[in-house]
Amino acid sequence: MRHILELLGVAVFAISGALAAGRKSLDWLGVCVIAMVTAIGGGTVRDVLLDRHPIFWIAHPEFLLVCLGATALTLLYVHLMIPAFRALFVADALGLAFFTIGGVQIAEQSGVSALLALLMGVITGVVGGVARDVLLAEIPLILRPGQLYASAAIAGAGLYLLLERVGVSRDLRVARWDGDHCGRPLRGDRVAAPAAGVHPEGGGRRAGKS
Repeated sequence: MRHILELLGVAVFAISGALAAGRKSLDWLGVCVIAMVTAIGGGTVRDVLLDRHPIFWIAHPEFLLVCLGATALTLLYVHLMIPAFRALFVADALGLAFFTIGGVQIAEQSGVSALLALLMGVITGVVGGVARDVLLAEIPLILRPGQLYASAAIAGAGLYLLLERVGVSRDLRVARWDGDHCGRPLRGDRVAAPAAGVHPEGGGRRAGKS
């Protein structure tokens, strides 16, 4: 179950990175780099902090394949049609949901305390997006007014750990997190959209074109 969550998280964060890079009119190589950083950045920092070796995408190269595949499909999509207004934020919300819970579960297996497990979950969920925004010279989503990005990760990880303490099964905890928190980062999308280069009129440029 955790492996599936991580694969889904890599895929949707790669889509998020590719969409954000495309708004900046990067070429296909630049889009791939930003997508990779977004997809594997949080998990890499988590594994380094937990001293897990090898890093997850080195131990399981299929993560890189999923990332490249999702990026390629996104590039094809944006060349055929203009992405929807909320596409970037939907991808970010899904990636946050999948990666935060996966990060908490990995931290628990490493034997750390509940507080550190919560922190590792948040790091896994938000660091990739922060790195993406910094590389694209944008204010990170977690620092923008009206965003619940990091707050949603903290609340979701805390709820997961609380449900674990009261004996709720793992699958039910994951389902509860996805249902309650997956959409939270979207609530401030009208505030954050201009900063991300996403316009309601759909006027964003396509990847590789000037």
